[in-house]
Amino acid sequence: MTASPLAPGWLVHPDDANALAPTVWPSSAERSDGAIRVAGAALADLAAEFGTPLYVVDERDARDRAVAVRSAFDDAFAGVGSSAHVYYAGKAFLCTTVARWMVEEGLRIDVASEGELAVALAAGVDPALLGHHGNNKSLAEIDRSVGVGVGAIVLDSVVEVDRVSQAAERHGVVQPVRLRINSGVHASTHEYLATAREDQKFGIPLADAPDVVAAIRARPSLRFLGLHSHIGSQIFESAGFAEAARRLLAVHAELLAGGEVPELNLGGGFGIAYTSVDVVTPIDEIAADFARVVAAECATLGIPVPVVAIEPGRLIIGPSTVTVYEVGTIKDVVVDSEHIRKYVSVDGGMSDNVRPALYGADYTVRLANRSSDADPALVRIAGKHCESGDIVVHADYLPGDVAPGDLVAVPATGAYCWSLASNYNYLGRPAVVAVRDGAARVVVRRETEADLLSRDTGVTS
Repeated sequence: MTASPLAPGWLVHPDDANALAPTVWPSSAERSDGAIRVAGAALADLAAEFGTPLYVVDERDARDRAVAVRSAFDDAFAGVGSSAHVYYAGKAFLCTTVARWMVEEGLRIDVASEGELAVALAAGVDPALLGHHGNNKSLAEIDRSVGVGVGAIVLDSVVEVDRVSQAAERHGVVQPVRLRINSGVHASTHEYLATAREDQKFGIPLADAPDVVAAIRARPSLRFLGLHSHIGSQIFESAGFAEAARRLLAVHAELLAGGEVPELNLGGGFGIAYTSVDVVTPIDEIAADFARVVAAECATLGIPVPVVAIEPGRLIIGPSTVTVYEVGTIKDVVVDSEHIRKYVSVDGGMSDNVRPALYGADYTVRLANRSSDADPALVRIAGKHCESGDIVVHADYLPGDVAPGDLVAVPATGAYCWSLASNYNYLGRPAVVAVRDGAARVVVRRETEADLLSRDTGVTS
């Protein structure tokens, strides 16, 4: 069989439509007796017990990825006479269980809202291990963050200098802060994921940093930690990070004349593989590149290497998670006189994974409950919502005998799927199940019909 002419150019026609690309799936994923297992548990069994759609997180895989990132940056920066702080970016996916995993593995937590802060605190995370982001933090949110003792607040605008310093004065504390810089580095990613371009809501211009830092230092209730940069998300190339580091370090060196600048935060945004053709740089190579660039630039400037902080989220939780769906309607749609596209509709969609609709993101899909020798057929995995753009997987190959009642699994759904989930068409958000050594437990329960109606004040008993 040859590739369908309707397939995108990057999609390779598979010799075996049952095969699992190791770069895309959790490290434990395998086929056993035809069915997919993750962390020793059959996805079909999990679907029968917990329902579908269902997010399945491989706990050990997530923990191992967290340790790999921390160890890589610890080793790399120890090698240049410094150290590193790794913050797990909670916006990718946060619940109390995952927050505890991250802290237990030596990471800190980055939160970007009062709700994320509440989750981290409910998990028992030491507030000193938290960093608090946000381009429009409310006065109440700032006051709460300062009041509980958050380790670092990232100032995103000039007005926040006064807001945070006033909150710190009220609480009688000195609040550590970072200053987010719009470096102007144009990351190679989707427009909506690039966060350091000039026409942008985040941060302040690099040229304004010295004046704003002077204003920070003039407040006795604030302690300046350093500059912060985040150039975007789902980035595979290291050049953008290197250029951002160079630009920030030039200002960092200038700021040292006025006082301590102990840290440099280079953000996150490291890409992961969503398809078999995505090539991801190993984390130890990324860390080594960061340390090399920072150390070389510091040597050129004649300054000490600062403590470097990073904020990965997707890199840790994204590949550890698989979403399981049940197949419903299947339609062979005649696209032209010669070609057919098979639409396979599932019991979820843009309410549990909006990224394909929002960014045009590509994903992989495989039959989960069985394997098949049927010839591969080009499929589009469609959701059940009232939108033609409600697509989960734009293009992949499944065995041509895929049928209603089958289960399909979409890997690499740990980041920005549950966290962006909605109740569109009044679908309840799926459960999240953590699996380890074949045993599963619910870490976020499925929303029920009662949940959906609970805030509707017109409901009568």
